[in-house]
Amino acid sequence: MANLIILILPVVAIFLMFRSQKKRQQQAASMQATLQPGAGVRTIGGMYAQVKAVNDETVELELAPGVVAHYTKGAIAAVLEPLEYDAIINGRPVEVDEEPVADAETAEDGEKPLSLAKEADADASETK
Repeated sequence: MANLIILILPVVAIFLMFRSQKKRQQQAASMQATLQPGAGVRTIGGMYAQVKAVNDETVELELAPGVVAHYTKGAIAAVLEPLEYDAIINGRPVEVDEEPVADAETAEDGEKPLSLAKEADADASETK
């Protein structure tokens, strides 16, 4: 029985490795098939660019304004969401859902914000 486990364990490990590799290849192929001009991408070298044209086996990437280079489709590591690409290229935060609190800012004349003044008044009245 122990000999059977020793023989089956490597076979199962190899099967799982091939299966995960095949799944990654399918994901890469589907991503490469959906490449469209205007999409932001990251190459396997870590370079960010925008897709200008998609050919049979190559992709034209705009690295900087007016600078276009040809890469194989296999060199594309990820297609980025427009907000994520903009955040990386322009240094903007990805999520801008949070609104700044107006009360937390100081007034122009150097006074305490209204919310802080109310808290200070409430604390002073409690101590009396």
